[in-house]
Amino acid sequence: MIRLFSTLLAAAVLAGCAARGPAGLDLDTSITAVSQSSRVRSVVVHYTTVDDAESLRLLSKGKVSAHYLLDLDGRAYRLVDENRAAWHAGASSWYGNIAMNSTSIGIEIVNPGWTEGSNGERVWHAYDDRQVRALTILLRDIIRRHNIVPENVVGHSDIAPQRKVDPGPLFPWKALADAGIGRWYNEAGAAQHLARLQIEGVPDVAWFQKQLQRLGYASPQDGTLDRATINTLAAFQMHYRPALHDGQPDAETAAIMLAIQ
Repeated sequence: MIRLFSTLLAAAVLAGCAARGPAGLDLDTSITAVSQSSRVRSVVVHYTTVDDAESLRLLSKGKVSAHYLLDLDGRAYRLVDENRAAWHAGASSWYGNIAMNSTSIGIEIVNPGWTEGSNGERVWHAYDDRQVRALTILLRDIIRRHNIVPENVVGHSDIAPQRKVDPGPLFPWKALADAGIGRWYNEAGAAQHLARLQIEGVPDVAWFQKQLQRLGYASPQDGTLDRATINTLAAFQMHYRPALHDGQPDAETAAIMLAIQ
């Protein structure tokens, strides 16, 4: 009786493997190839610019989407399965990869971004501690499961500097790096490079463009400080030196670039 039960069980397992798939196809799923990897290479962080309810509506019913949304209280919503592409990156590039929607996970955080101050200046809005805690937990899990390297934890402005500024200069990149998430620079090394550059002088624009390209950014390579280069430098500065992100090539920016390996 035991032998008969074992035989029937094995047959049922094999039949189950073969039954999956479209009608009429003998599909066996009992063997899995060892040579494979996750489709996910990057995580891209955004802010929504609108409140909780509107963020949920736009990201679930509109023409854009994200895999995850964090509301003002730090509650996380999964809106798109990680096995599918969310429409969050748009025209973008990171280390030459222009298929960012297909190869990344998008996380939207409810935040106004910036509002206009009394003098016409941009007033940026900080992220709630509850959002940062939730994001830290979520990022650690995603990075672990998909084996994402630190330099591929990025903001929308990093991958699309000509048209995006989110998650903005108040996003806590340094705090995340201190928690082991994302790329940061060697601060002691940057101080040494800065001391040297203050004596030797600031490199030319072509040097900055080459460094931006080395660090993953899509940047012009013509040696001209044009608007595209300024925008890309500003995106880099918002990530690594948020106190001043004017897009100008200066000694401190160069020192930080040299301190990133």
